[in-house]
Amino acid sequence: DPSRRDSVRYWDGRRWTEHVAHRPPPPPPPHPQLPLAMAVGAIITILASLVLSRYILEWLSNYDWPIPVYVAIAGLIGYGPVLAFCWLASYRIGSHSLRADTGLYIRKVDAGWGPVTWLGCIASQIVLGTLILVFRIPLTSNVEPIDGQGSATRGYIISLLILAVVAAPIIEEMVFRGVVMRGLRSRMGAPLAIGVQAVVFGLAHFDPVRGAGNIGLVLILSGAGAVLGFSAYRFRRIGPTMIAHAIINAIAMTIALTGLLES
Repeated sequence: DPSRRDSVRYWDGRRWTEHVAHRPPPPPPPHPQLPLAMAVGAIITILASLVLSRYILEWLSNYDWPIPVYVAIAGLIGYGPVLAFCWLASYRIGSHSLRADTGLYIRKVDAGWGPVTWLGCIASQIVLGTLILVFRIPLTSNVEPIDGQGSATRGYIISLLILAVVAAPIIEEMVFRGVVMRGLRSRMGAPLAIGVQAVVFGLAHFDPVRGAGNIGLVLILSGAGAVLGFSAYRFRRIGPTMIAHAIINAIAMTIALTGLLES
């Protein structure tokens, strides 16, 4: 139709007639999938590196280095190996584009869908938090020691915020909602793939130093991981989930650094 893009009009050879048919909307693109080996490798790499980083930081804490140095080391050890693995795997057995393989695309509309995804995460955390309180499951936050640190320097706060609000949302979404979930999708249905990556996401935040106290945190973050996984599956990109993840971490860091829970 020369006057409307969403319909077609019959041309009888001389003129446009009044016979109009609406054009059906184009089908959504298929959900991307990756080889299962990429998902398994990414899971092993990030779990091992995150756990290892915590033990290494415990050992390095005896040297009394500046705190921003420890933050940089935590980011390098925790995220460096898995980022390198995902890049190499994408080049070897993926599409040769890490951005395409992880869905690392952001649209203008994600400025709205990101907060909506965050609200979904909050809802899941409220439900799981209530169950944790009812069943008295141990719950200890991984950022509790930050609370009330009067010796926290400006460099420490800036370094920690960059790691938690910028680096973590980007890299963790690329790994869990990108490589892991898409790799699992090649062998299982969407609900199961979303659930498995959510549990792995929760386990990745387990701190062996805190032991059983982290069980509640793993459950809460698994719930948030399920919401993030559904969002990434629905939109076929991780733009909304990166924004939601950044909001979650920013609020958590604000509470930890200002001691709002104690007040």
